[in-house]
Amino acid sequence: MPTKIIALTTDFGLKDPYAAEMKAVILSISPKTRIVDITHKIEKFNIRMGAYTLVAACPYFPKGTIHVAVIDPGVGTKRKAILIQTRNSYFIGPDNGVLALVAKSQGIKHIYKIENPKFMLPRISNTFHGRDIFAPAAAYLANGISPSEFGPEMRKIVTPKFAKITKTKTTLTGEIIHIDSFGNIITNLREEDCEIMGMKNTVNLELKDTRLKLRLCKAYSEVKAQQPLAIIGSHNFLEISINQGNAAETFQTRVGDKVRLYYI
Repeated sequence: MPTKIIALTTDFGLKDPYAAEMKAVILSISPKTRIVDITHKIEKFNIRMGAYTLVAACPYFPKGTIHVAVIDPGVGTKRKAILIQTRNSYFIGPDNGVLALVAKSQGIKHIYKIENPKFMLPRISNTFHGRDIFAPAAAYLANGISPSEFGPEMRKIVTPKFAKITKTKTTLTGEIIHIDSFGNIITNLREEDCEIMGMKNTVNLELKDTRLKLRLCKAYSEVKAQQPLAIIGSHNFLEISINQGNAAETFQTRVGDKVRLYYI
């Protein structure tokens, strides 16, 4: 059986032993597994940031990679532990929206509730499901256990607001899901959404009650320095940028603000 990859995304940071404990559990159950750290520096409890990181990074992993995401402010509550099988990958984590963007982008085939105690640690902490439930599930999955063995199949997962786009006859409304270190405003709207609105060369949008008509560029340098533009970024999301400038500061926007595409 080829070596399986388990990729970890958490908000644990690097100071505490939590990420190492998850890795220790995985390797105890599946010693030949290759573990990859996507990041352990998601902002604490920031489900949106975790979701964006996953949807950005996961397409570049080999088919069959098992992703474990632990940004879990609801740990110990009635929120479900889930395993999602898509066309390309497996995703394990809490059913709180952190897996929604990436799972839907890859095409969901099956969703299972993780509740079979055979594939958990013997003692389950109320505060560390990453170690006691998610890490063992990933390791047993890497060992060849069928996804259906982990628990009953589900039909739906939690879909947070940042994963939704609202449509009317004349508008598409999404929101800002990330602002990168350059100040680029990254929305949850995709290239196909621009195509639906008939926007090939320019983008008509509303950002914080300001209407903008921006050139839809393929490179930042297609406009002069300090000029705004729209661009389909490297992760296929519509971005509002300023060539050699900071769009988020210029337009005084923050993550969660609405972005509306509209016909004129």
